[in-house]
Amino acid sequence: MKRTYLFTSFLLLTATLVLSAGCGTGGKLTVLNPAITSEMVDREPLSPRLDTLEGKTVYMVDINWGGPDAAYSVFEEMTAWFDQNIPSVKTVIKRKAGMYSMDDPALWKEIAANGNAAIIGISG
Repeated sequence: MKRTYLFTSFLLLTATLVLSAGCGTGGKLTVLNPAITSEMVDREPLSPRLDTLEGKTVYMVDINWGGPDAAYSVFEEMTAWFDQNIPSVKTVIKRKAGMYSMDDPALWKEIAANGNAAIIGISG
């Protein structure tokens, strides 16, 4: 870990020197450190697997990555597959509010109240 940190610091220093030499204005340059911390986050257990999808509601959530139509075409194909192969499955296609990195508590609450499973993803 220390070796990675030193290497990252070296790259940042090198980039700073190259950029400051190239700008020739004598102005200040702000550099952000992209190195991650070594702290582990609390792990959440996976949701239990459903015994069957028969009669269940599956939400398909577009997280708004790749444009407004990136995931919809894939989710529509998946809906058509369910309609043909497991017609008792109800599919609901939703677009998450905001950018892909933003939270959407109202949608998660709706899925928890009305859904049995969710496919959250991207395409494109």
